[in-house]
Amino acid sequence: MDWNALSDEAFRAAAARFVVERCPAALRYFPRRPRWHEMKPWYLIMSAEGWLAPGWPRAFGGMGLSPAKQLIYLEEFELNGAPGVMAQGVTNVGPALIRYGTEEQRARFLPKILSGEHFWCQGFSEPGAGSDLASLRTEARREGDEFIINGHKIWTSNGADANWMYALVRTDKTVKKQLGISFLMFETDQPGLTRRTIRTLPGGTEFCEVFLDNVRARVENMVGALNQGWTVANSVLGFERLWTGSSHQPREALHRLERLVAELGLGPDEALQDRITQLELDVRDLSATYQRTSAALQASGRIGHEVSVLKIWAAETLQRINELTLEVAQQYGAMADPIPCAGGDVNAMHMYLSSRAVTIYGGTAQIHRNILAKNVLSLS
Repeated sequence: MDWNALSDEAFRAAAARFVVERCPAALRYFPRRPRWHEMKPWYLIMSAEGWLAPGWPRAFGGMGLSPAKQLIYLEEFELNGAPGVMAQGVTNVGPALIRYGTEEQRARFLPKILSGEHFWCQGFSEPGAGSDLASLRTEARREGDEFIINGHKIWTSNGADANWMYALVRTDKTVKKQLGISFLMFETDQPGLTRRTIRTLPGGTEFCEVFLDNVRARVENMVGALNQGWTVANSVLGFERLWTGSSHQPREALHRLERLVAELGLGPDEALQDRITQLELDVRDLSATYQRTSAALQASGRIGHEVSVLKIWAAETLQRINELTLEVAQQYGAMADPIPCAGGDVNAMHMYLSSRAVTIYGGTAQIHRNILAKNVLSLS
């Protein structure tokens, strides 16, 4: 159906109803980011009922939501406890193929993303090439109809579970570093690919480092032209920063903070309420900026440097909210277990630890400030 034809209020009610009625009870308000085997049932329900790809055009099996409704979608899913399943295939691979892929690639890969047959991970960051991604050293040489890949990737989201990887590889070392990179897709279940799980500070295992020893990728699975992968990568990073720059995570963190304040009876504290009000204004500013940026993207088809504003503001706002939540929790903030609250438990320590990474992944806050200084403010 055309979801954009609904009023915002009607769509909000529909999204909330879908989560409440269809999301498996064991997965609602899941205490950590679920692994693929845990979230797959919910992923398949979302796919079967047309709720999986809010930003994809309807022609490719998505919901085709407007920017305002995408934000409502994210907010309602978070608010009603749906686990995060916006996997790399939905958020990054699909949009990249829709924009840069061939007809054959779209026909082959997009349906398998929606069906869950392909579950993707991202092979971008490397030791020594994180924020300075163009310095990557993983190489690929062509042999007939295949590329032979050798190198080392790290901080690979969903790396332990994915059966497909998209990666940036160096295919020409004689040119400027951004010009000698290609964008390849390949299966992870093949000889020469080794994964090593990384345990995060909150205790999760969703990241891996991946070693590539003569791993093979078919030439037909290259997205964009040879040595032009940096253009595709910038688009992928733009989609990622747009997604992480929405207000849904800070808004849900704010709801958790408000539940905790009510549970501990701190509502009458005027100084605390002033701080919460300032955070609410920050979240509203972020929401308005996200909607303007998303609308501009849909109109122009181009992701600009303004996504760096979103990434910085969303990450730092989330951190400020979770820092205040830990402060409000007082002695309970040192507990690993969640604090029982009306309307949903609150794990202040887990929230605080998880938000430490948000100013690092997707490009550090310092890198994004440099991008804005150079490309928007024209500072040298």
